[in-house]
Amino acid sequence: MSDSRQYRLPGPGNIEVVLVGTEEALRAVAARDARFDGTFIHAVRSTGIYCRPSCPARTPKRDNSEFYPTAAAAQAAGYRACRRCLPDAVPGSPEWDLRADLAGRAMRLIGDGLVDRCGVRGLADALGYSERHLTRVLTAELGAGPLGLARANRAHSARVLIETTDLPFSDIAFAAGFASLRQFNDTIREIFGRTPTDLRGQRRGTPGGAGTVPLRLPFRTPCDTDGVLRFLRRRALGGVEECRDGSYARSLRLPHGTAVATLRPAETHFSCTLRLSDLRDLGSAVARLRRLLDLDADPVAVGEVLGADPLLRGAVARSPGVRVPGAVDGLEIAVRAVLGQQVSVASARATAERLVGELGDELTHPEGGVTRLFPTAEALAEHAVPGPRRRAETVRDLAVAVAEGRLALHPGRDEAELRSDLERLRGVGPWTSGYVAMRVLGAPDVLLSDDFALRRGAGLLGIPEEPTALHAHAQRWSPWRSYAGVLLWETASSGPPGGPTA
Repeated sequence: MSDSRQYRLPGPGNIEVVLVGTEEALRAVAARDARFDGTFIHAVRSTGIYCRPSCPARTPKRDNSEFYPTAAAAQAAGYRACRRCLPDAVPGSPEWDLRADLAGRAMRLIGDGLVDRCGVRGLADALGYSERHLTRVLTAELGAGPLGLARANRAHSARVLIETTDLPFSDIAFAAGFASLRQFNDTIREIFGRTPTDLRGQRRGTPGGAGTVPLRLPFRTPCDTDGVLRFLRRRALGGVEECRDGSYARSLRLPHGTAVATLRPAETHFSCTLRLSDLRDLGSAVARLRRLLDLDADPVAVGEVLGADPLLRGAVARSPGVRVPGAVDGLEIAVRAVLGQQVSVASARATAERLVGELGDELTHPEGGVTRLFPTAEALAEHAVPGPRRRAETVRDLAVAVAEGRLALHPGRDEAELRSDLERLRGVGPWTSGYVAMRVLGAPDVLLSDDFALRRGAGLLGIPEEPTALHAHAQRWSPWRSYAGVLLWETASSGPPGGPTA
């Protein structure tokens, strides 16, 4: 980027770091600071290579360094990816969760593969803007337009398939979204400086069978992997999810087919075995699993803000790197939120399991205890939902709105607009809309101050339980109140740090 452009990126402690080929960026590169991996790209003029900030290669001269907000921007400027640090295999920028603007929402949908499936027009329609305006904003903010950003995602998906499967390159090209084998070959050579054959010759993973892809899903440390898996385990739906021997598995309904993902935590990443019915869904599956586990969060920024409150400090220390579990299916989270209104987690889970057993499609190839998919909007709209009449009507109204296209539940939605759309449905209030925004959009600053368990956790820490007082106290936690809420839920379940288990 030129010295006149500024990119504001979230740094440690939620302090914005301005990168203009500046001292801040150079210091991060010189220190090989992994906290900045994924938040900006370091390109080296003398070599024509772009790297992650923590690349172990020798730090270049100051005048040879350029900085870009995305890998796509560096690629558009003619740089190729470093073979040593693999800058595309890093956590994504936490900026996309923190930013609620057009560029941030577009990046979530591009990562989900919407451009490959529906083109730039489909992306623009989903966001409610013209193609021209969207392209102008993304180019100005991120250094590349929708096609360039989608191309970078395709290249990454292709490299994963090359290195972790024995599929023919023609099949990989199709699965990754390339229009032709020639385009696939040219793009791989241009971005990685290697032919597909060369990349396969230096494969890093264990090859999977047809449709099975072994992956590493990296995160910034620290990461409370036990905490996020405990959250999912307490809410796991029989048939759709399975927790066993320290792993978590679940089914996914994806744009082209279905999948079963099995996840197991490691020191710096989650190991994932992904069994896909259609390999074109690789990028979408990875993006959704990363959102489910909140793997792109900035734990240092979150910890510094929340830990500054003496009443919350013990909970932060007990769960370093706390994450806010997200979603792989917006409809599933919305229905489960409605079912969970004013009842216990166990009660809501039991009702949801009945829906899965009665209306969920069976997987063609079940894996262990994962045998079904969560019901579709159409199935929920056409069948009676068990439980109280008003709650059943709310679930049906929600399902009908989604089935008819009047309600979109995807991560590209604007938070205020999504909450407003939800609250127009009878039986949906602020708690439900806030919970959906927190999990479907990854909204980082939602505090469900009316939630009984959350208030109980606050009381155990000496924080005011009364909603108005709790809301006032929580202002100091912004913009990370969603993360504070997870800590309060954990306190309600496990007791205060250092105290007896509840």
